[in-house]
Amino acid sequence: MTTETPEPPPVPEAPAAPPATAPDHSPEPATEQAAAPAPDTDSDAGPEQAPEADPEQAPAARRISTGRLLLAAVLLGPLLGAVGGYAIQASRPPTPLPPLQVGAPHYPATTLDEQAVAAAQPKPLAVDGDLRKLMISKPDGAENWDDYGYGDDSGWMSIGEKALSYGRADREFRALVQQGFKRDAFLAWKKGETKYLVELVQFDEDSSQSAVSLVGDTQAGAQPLDGGTINGSYSASDKQYTYAESTEKYYLGEAVARRGNVAMVISVYSPTQVNGDELKALAKLQWERLV
Repeated sequence: MTTETPEPPPVPEAPAAPPATAPDHSPEPATEQAAAPAPDTDSDAGPEQAPEADPEQAPAARRISTGRLLLAAVLLGPLLGAVGGYAIQASRPPTPLPPLQVGAPHYPATTLDEQAVAAAQPKPLAVDGDLRKLMISKPDGAENWDDYGYGDDSGWMSIGEKALSYGRADREFRALVQQGFKRDAFLAWKKGETKYLVELVQFDEDSSQSAVSLVGDTQAGAQPLDGGTINGSYSASDKQYTYAESTEKYYLGEAVARRGNVAMVISVYSPTQVNGDELKALAKLQWERLV
């Protein structure tokens, strides 16, 4: 096996020799470029630029400035207003105040007559005497009635008898005592099958409200007496009631009025519906005796 020797490449022609110069044997000065590090050729970034400003920082700065302006306006506004107001008031001429005047007291030329003043006062209610004398008389043809056994021939009803007439006497007795019950004058009669009871119930002087409550409780849904000029009312119910411990039924009519601490109560018990006009006339007759 034979091997071929490769041919050597052609030698380039030598360039023309430059002109001869005298050799410079002085040492070369060190340059700043030699000491400077080589630039990073691997980075694609261009020349270094200044960082861009954050767009959100500018409004924040403006907000801080606006707040300071508002605070200054709030603090300086009242001060400037006060200074301006004082300057305006100082430039005005003073207004003189009116002189103080105190009127002398005046006294009547004559003294009052005590008796005349007392006579001009409203008369006290005539309810301190015998209440039975203020009762109306029984109508002609009327028969005596014992009010179901309550009261006696004297015309007075005690607090115990009054409590028994309501039922549940123990509770009613305590209620009458608390209400300031004083006395009860009554008159009872009957005509045919219709029974009438007229009462003048008096309470203590400091318990007048009890008389008001008694009249107010009785006149619920009733009609006023005499167009409202009388402090009272009346009612003639069309509802039937049953007597206690009995099957007998009746209709009820009531009339009430008040004068001071005295309550007028008229009750009518009838097998037929009570005539409202007759009840009203009877109540007005008793009221005239009371006033």
